[in-house]
Amino acid sequence: MSLVKANPKTVLSGVHFIDGNHAACEGAIAAGANFSAGYPITPSTEIVERFAARAPLVGATFLQMEDELASSIAILGATWGGAKAFTVTSGPGFSLMMEHIGFAAMTETPSVFVNVQRGGPSTGLPTLPAQADMMQARWGSHGDYEIIALSPSSPQECFDLMIDAFNFAEQYRNPVLVMMDESVGHMTEKVVIPPADELRLYPRRYTSLPPSRYLPFNPWPNGVPEMAKVGQGYRFHVTGLTHDTRGYPAINWQIQQELTSRLVGKIRNHAGEITRTDEHLLDDARIVLVAYGITARVALRAVQMAREENIPAGLLRPVVVWPFPEKRIGELAGQAKAFVVPELNYGQIVREVERAAGGRAQTLLIPHGGGAVHRPEAILEVIREVARWA
Repeated sequence: MSLVKANPKTVLSGVHFIDGNHAACEGAIAAGANFSAGYPITPSTEIVERFAARAPLVGATFLQMEDELASSIAILGATWGGAKAFTVTSGPGFSLMMEHIGFAAMTETPSVFVNVQRGGPSTGLPTLPAQADMMQARWGSHGDYEIIALSPSSPQECFDLMIDAFNFAEQYRNPVLVMMDESVGHMTEKVVIPPADELRLYPRRYTSLPPSRYLPFNPWPNGVPEMAKVGQGYRFHVTGLTHDTRGYPAINWQIQQELTSRLVGKIRNHAGEITRTDEHLLDDARIVLVAYGITARVALRAVQMAREENIPAGLLRPVVVWPFPEKRIGELAGQAKAFVVPELNYGQIVREVERAAGGRAQTLLIPHGGGAVHRPEAILEVIREVARWA
């Protein structure tokens, strides 16, 4: 399916000086989002506050719901009604949305969930950063399913990756997560919003079959079914139960195996097309830092400081965290002596790095409980230690 141009009436083209939350909102609108439901929670609220203000100007709708459960199911209903929809949350709200993220995966409802991460557990540090929701993003809902999750490191990427998130959601009919953190969400920098005709959007794949021949969950060769427009005579049944190609419950292991293998396969089989990394000074790196979000910016400074001391360090930043770039980690494990993983948590993505390295390179975690970011000097000290034996 060919990509389409963005609507010039919704794109605020030009150079802006805005924070990551506002940039994410503009990215959603540029991507064609015309519905959002949300519930206020620090530090994500600014995204939907801006959307609520912009909605009347771009023909969109915002609903403030009574809680995060209502918000997350409202966007799924809106999507089946024909909208491009998203919601935003943080901390405890993300936990509440897990059931509906699983429901979106099971019902193949294209949707975008933004989590501006803050310190936890529980209420934790509402106004301060963390990165401790990354494994929850992958495994938070129950059952077998795959997720796509992106991690911006700048306000510019908050804009750019929101467009990518909506494109992935439509292309694979899957929930997509944008895993920001408080620092990136509240960081103000230059954001360049291109003209609408330079933005390419993946349109919703509506069926061309007549209602008499349409099966709502009959997949195309890529494993992704087509959708149908409501009010035009099509019948579809949407349920979280294991279902057949008509959408009706089918409670047996054969259909369960057929359905879940397809849900998992449509992402895993295209992981090479979905995963994306940003790489710095890796050509000769013997020590590879792996970092994402705000931590990647600090880690890059540590790499530059190490290079000033002639230590061959480099940085691999997963832009798409899920699916995990395990193939690239495996390639680097052939040249690197060690991976160093700074995270604003006590060990999450580091376990995936260690798994993908397969024992060919040592993997070290630099943990941080959140509430602040790492100091580049602290990361550099670990790099120095590794350099003594690597």
